[in-house]
Amino acid sequence: MRFASIGSGSRGNATLISQGKTTLLVDCGFSARETEKRLQRLNINASDLSAIVVTHEHADHINGVRVLARKHKLPVFATAGTAGCLAADVAEYVTEFSCHETFNIGDIEVQPFPVPHDAREPSQFVFHNGQHKLGLLTDVGSITPIIEEHLTACDALLLEANHDRAMLDDGDYPEHLKYRVSGRLGHLNNVQSAKLLEKIDTSRLQHIVAMHLSEKNNSPNIVSPLFAQALECDQSWITIAQQDTGFDWRELTNG
Repeated sequence: MRFASIGSGSRGNATLISQGKTTLLVDCGFSARETEKRLQRLNINASDLSAIVVTHEHADHINGVRVLARKHKLPVFATAGTAGCLAADVAEYVTEFSCHETFNIGDIEVQPFPVPHDAREPSQFVFHNGQHKLGLLTDVGSITPIIEEHLTACDALLLEANHDRAMLDDGDYPEHLKYRVSGRLGHLNNVQSAKLLEKIDTSRLQHIVAMHLSEKNNSPNIVSPLFAQALECDQSWITIAQQDTGFDWRELTNG
């Protein structure tokens, strides 16, 4: 199983998960045209995608879903709450799933789980290929026992580190936005994410990627040392997903 990102942050998000003949696009927060251009950098054509899997309905996660799905006749998987927020003319492509039930798309087993975020019915995912387990957690305001249960013993983990709390508090965001971002239904700060890494079983990790960093309220120079300390590893092992370029293909291997 391999994975990559074409961009991660408040201006757009999209992650690729690939196994065998199956390639999933998790979220599509860029325009369809921009998505296709970014996919080309990873040697992927949009027409080769197996499906789009949507975490929630915020614009930085669904901007290109409607056009990309209709243009390439791609199945779209979403919770009922999220599906209800998608454009009506994409409904024929939508398959609804429950946050509490595992399902398969081609060669990939998808295990969704509910998360606290200010959206209609948000979910995040663990992806399995029969040997490896890849966890994705972004757009979450607080850590729950369900999150800990699903993300323990992953072989790869894509984990939100949205903001540094001091930078957010001292920054120029209006107070209501600071409250939203830092609240229970907002986004994980660096310390929350690092504490999650300390709490779950990370002994199988081959890859750790910090996701959805705020361009105004965070810095890789803050995230990398915190994650490295939590994992007791060298900072060079921590990958930071970029807003403009995401990150290139990573692969899970045996042994």
